[in-house]
Amino acid sequence: MIIVTGATGQLGRQIVERLLTRVPAARIGVSVRDPQKARTLADQGVRVRQGSFTDAAGLAHAFEGATQVLIVSVDKMGEECVRQHRTSIEAAVAAGARRILYTSQMGAGATSHFQACRDHAATEETLRACGVPFTSLRNGFYATSAAHFLDPATKSGRLVLPADGPVAWTAHADLAEATAAILADEGRFDGPTPPLTGSQALTFDDIAAIATELTGRTMTRATAPDDEFREQLTGQGVPEEMAGQLLGIFAASRAGEFATVDPALATLLGREPITLGTVLRELLSKD
Repeated sequence: MIIVTGATGQLGRQIVERLLTRVPAARIGVSVRDPQKARTLADQGVRVRQGSFTDAAGLAHAFEGATQVLIVSVDKMGEECVRQHRTSIEAAVAAGARRILYTSQMGAGATSHFQACRDHAATEETLRACGVPFTSLRNGFYATSAAHFLDPATKSGRLVLPADGPVAWTAHADLAEATAAILADEGRFDGPTPPLTGSQALTFDDIAAIATELTGRTMTRATAPDDEFREQLTGQGVPEEMAGQLLGIFAASRAGEFATVDPALATLLGREPITLGTVLRELLSKD
């Protein structure tokens, strides 16, 4: 049985939906914090069990009978993030899974400027030491993050952010489809995958130009010094630690950590990846 964690989240749910087109529902199980939120999956024949990365005993039940376990990384950073991932890896090993998969990031590295990428690197080290074959999905930077940073500019007409570098923005839908393909073809990748990225690496100058074209409203890109941006965030109530983590994204992009464009995702999909412009068009139309 293929077990997917975080199956009610933005990425996890789409992975299960794509997986259902490739393997019978009876071969799929999900581990979720709130089973009620996964009722539509249960109605399709997916095994739904409660599981939390902070509860090893609960994960033992959720992972029972697993052949593969896909660990969708938690929406946290720092020591707690790595600890929860370690708990889930240990539970998958104890359940007898013959392969563990993990949603990592293209910039994963112990010396990354971005905390999340350092966390991914630490989790990958745990995977290497766990004694079970693993696949680390080196996902491109989520395109929805670009939309999040763009949102204030849709009202003000000015995209004011720290200096950045090119990023291979990648759609959740494409990553979900690719992950389902990898799960259905067990062992296709051993260890870290190539970067699973969109077909272009774009800066926020590019994004402002795309948004201008999509909306018909001029959006200008202005650069804010890092310290000024940090003060702006904390002034809006963002905790100091989180403000530093967000700044890490820009420092990492300036260092080229998210600039690689690789054909691996297109190969898995059998088509060109969804463009950032397409993602932004859909999100902006909802505003």
